[in-house]
Formats: sequence, structure tokens, C-alpha cells
Amino acid sequence: MDMCKTVLCGANAYEQKYYFNKDFNKIPESIQDELHVICVLFTEEVGGIFTIGFDEDGELVFGTQAADEDYLYDEIGAGLLVRKIRDTKQDMLQSLSLYYRVIYLHEDPAKLLAEYGEE
Repeated sequence: MDMCKTVLCGANAYEQKYYFNKDFNKIPESIQDELHVICVLFTEEVGGIFTIGFDEDGELVFGTQAADEDYLYDEIGAGLLVRKIRDTKQDMLQSLSLYYRVIYLHEDPAKLLAEYGEE
């Protein structure tokens, strides 16, 4: 599981629960809904616990884990699904990272946009 400093959201297949960090309530509801779908579908497909968060540099990290006794957890499928999410949701994920870096890490938006080639 990747180490994250701040959890944005996650889902737990064992407890059939979804969590969204209320510190991020200002993220548009449509994005919150999309994150909800991503997390729940992930755990429905491969099982275990799935989290999306930010590391100390503001980059998005995905975490997956399973209980030791969970023999149905699909570790290979989890890795493939994370890659698929990164590929298909690249713009949204980049926007979330920029949001976190500007709002929470207080980085200069103009500098970040230049870094991402948006200027």
C-alpha cells in the first residue's frame, strides 16, 4: 500500500462502507460522486480496501490492501485496475492534485500550471 499523508476517500469491501474526507467538501459534487463510484466499483471488482489520498508532495496515491484471510482478493486485478483508473481518469486526477497543492500546500497556481504545461 502506498503511503499517503491525507486520505481523500476510500471504500471497504469487508464493511461495505464508503468514506469521503469532509475536509474536501468544496470539491464539486460531480467529482465527489465520481470518486465514490471509482472506490466502490474497485472494491466490488477486486475486494479489500481501496483508498485515494495525497502524499507529502501533493501527488495522488492509491492504496489497496486485503485482510490476511481474504483468499478472494485479486492482487493482480487490483494493480491492473489502478493502472486503468490512472489512464482513464488522468485529467480528473491531475486536477485533484493541483487543487490539493494550491489549497492545502499553498503552492503558486501559476507555477504549477507552467509545470503541467498549461500556461
